[in-house]
Amino acid sequence: MPARLPPLNALKAFEAAARHLSVKKAAAELNVTPAAVSHQIRTLEEYLGVQLFHRYNRALELTDAARACLPKLREGFDCLVKAVEVLRAQKGTGTLTVSAAPSFAARWLMPRLHRFFQAHPEIDVALSARIRQVSEGGKGTVAERATIDAWLADSDIAILYGRGDYPGFHVDKLLSLTVTPICSPRLITGPSPLARPEDLRNHMLLHDDTGDHYDGESFWDVWLKAAGVNGIDTAHGPHFSHAVLAFEAAVEGVGVVATMPVLAAADLYAARLVTPFALRVPLVSAYYVVSTEAATTRPAVAAFREWLRNEAAREEEI
Repeated sequence: MPARLPPLNALKAFEAAARHLSVKKAAAELNVTPAAVSHQIRTLEEYLGVQLFHRYNRALELTDAARACLPKLREGFDCLVKAVEVLRAQKGTGTLTVSAAPSFAARWLMPRLHRFFQAHPEIDVALSARIRQVSEGGKGTVAERATIDAWLADSDIAILYGRGDYPGFHVDKLLSLTVTPICSPRLITGPSPLARPEDLRNHMLLHDDTGDHYDGESFWDVWLKAAGVNGIDTAHGPHFSHAVLAFEAAVEGVGVVATMPVLAAADLYAARLVTPFALRVPLVSAYYVVSTEAATTRPAVAAFREWLRNEAAREEEI
């Protein structure tokens, strides 16, 4: 009879805390509280009858027993991940699950998705608009990797804003991005017309917080720096967690938002919004299509990735 295993959550908490030598960082990676991580580790120690950490005021130190078991534990987690990927890769054409940020899903993917249905009527698509967790560590951290792992645990494909450095995954760059001010056409010729970038100081700045959250620099700071404009206070004005919300405020004439015009294409085409200045500043980040190597072998996944690449290639950014 196989030996009874300790609780999986307790093992995960121990492995994360051992890797970081920090309960706080382990909690950020696992999206739980530090108290929950500490409780799981104590539960594991009680279960095993073995002390795993020497605890000091501001530090953790592995015991000899913990240090000895870690390599095999990590090997076991790697095997579990690979086993799940093999199982998921066995799914037939069936339903294709796609995760994307709400603004990208609503403003870029949805207006085009009918063309995929026409080309592949045999494939059903389940689209999930999801919000990524942001930690103090920022981009490229273990916390970001944990978020990607979570998205791909129940999705075949994730479309991510980032820098594409996702080792262990199949990654394709989908869209290069720029930022520029966008506003209602009423502001161009209103009481304080927008003729020059310096005129922005007479208008409320709306903030799409994508840049702050994932790049550590606001889109307004990126654009104004490139435009050579000083003396405009970017610390004030309404903030929006998603570009789509900032677009709605801009359409109503509330103010001007610095954001990605690729997501405002429909409003720009219909002249509900305009770009008052020609300067578009390239971003380091882009949109990437990400999936596990195992999922990429599925015909439905391969078809959707190819369709995404074709859609990105056929339409230039407005």
